[in-house]
Amino acid sequence: MTFHDIAGHRRLKRLLTRAVHSGSLPPSLVFAGPDGVGKRQAALALAQALNCLDPVEDSATGERDACGACTSCHKITRGLHPDVLLVQRPEDKTEIVISQAREINRQVGYRPFEGRSRVVVVDGAEELGVDSRDALLKTLEEPPPRNVFILVTSRPHLLSTTILSRCCMLRFAPLPADEIAATLVSRHGYDGDGARRAAALSGGSLARALEIGGGDVDDVRRAVADVLLKASGPPDARTRLQVAAELLKAAAKKGKITEKGGKGPGAERGSLVATLRAMGSLLRDLAVLTTRAPEAVLVNLDLRGDLESLAGSYDRDRIGRAFSAVGRSLVALERHNASPKIVADWLALQL
Repeated sequence: MTFHDIAGHRRLKRLLTRAVHSGSLPPSLVFAGPDGVGKRQAALALAQALNCLDPVEDSATGERDACGACTSCHKITRGLHPDVLLVQRPEDKTEIVISQAREINRQVGYRPFEGRSRVVVVDGAEELGVDSRDALLKTLEEPPPRNVFILVTSRPHLLSTTILSRCCMLRFAPLPADEIAATLVSRHGYDGDGARRAAALSGGSLARALEIGGGDVDDVRRAVADVLLKASGPPDARTRLQVAAELLKAAAKKGKITEKGGKGPGAERGSLVATLRAMGSLLRDLAVLTTRAPEAVLVNLDLRGDLESLAGSYDRDRIGRAFSAVGRSLVALERHNASPKIVADWLALQL
């Protein structure tokens, strides 16, 4: 995949293609940002741009991208290029181990076999073990000529300061919902309404939007609307605990919309994350209704009847508090691995 094929991130793509064209690319980089926004794709696109046999150059803008069609580009796309190394945590390990770091150090000691540059992509760099991290420090600080390191991470705060001090960090922001929706329509065959709903629930992640599109998202949204309706009643503790139970039940209905898939605490947490994104989308539409904005602005237009029923119980202040509580709950789940039940109980008391 070339830079041209990656959705969004125009400024970062322009920065990278210009650096490749001018030969000013830093040898050690960190690509940081949320899951599913295109960081790994950008790393491989950079590898293609550096090694493409027939690059697309624009002298007016000073940019250089890969053609995507030459032998080198095809090898990188298929993971077969000898000078593009993709390093990930082994499935049977809890971290990227020292033997992988030593193999990287061994390979970068040689000149590239057939490309102009060797590119080492460490995907999930926050999973570097202490020993493997220490083994890479010297190489990251002074990479041998014609070697580029790209550390891809969704949790840069877990990288050590010694690693970060040796790398230039590029931050990938969540993609705008309208850009995700347009990509779903143009490249993945979604209809307009389905694309808008998936984009609204994606949290700025194209990968998550594609997962949501394959799940039973309509049932989840209706279940969340029922949760909000139940929470609109008397604020006694018993009712709110019932609301929390309904929220977890709604999350359990939709295992297909998890962040990681599979079973266990991680999958349960991912299901609740997706459910809360649906709740945030409904609260956003409730806020839209209170402003008497045009109907076309609503993301959940098919649930307008449910939204109008809720509007009588949720004024602007309450919507704002609820939206803020959903945001704090997402932070607790995604960044701090909080217990889904504790988060659901706390959120139910805030609605």
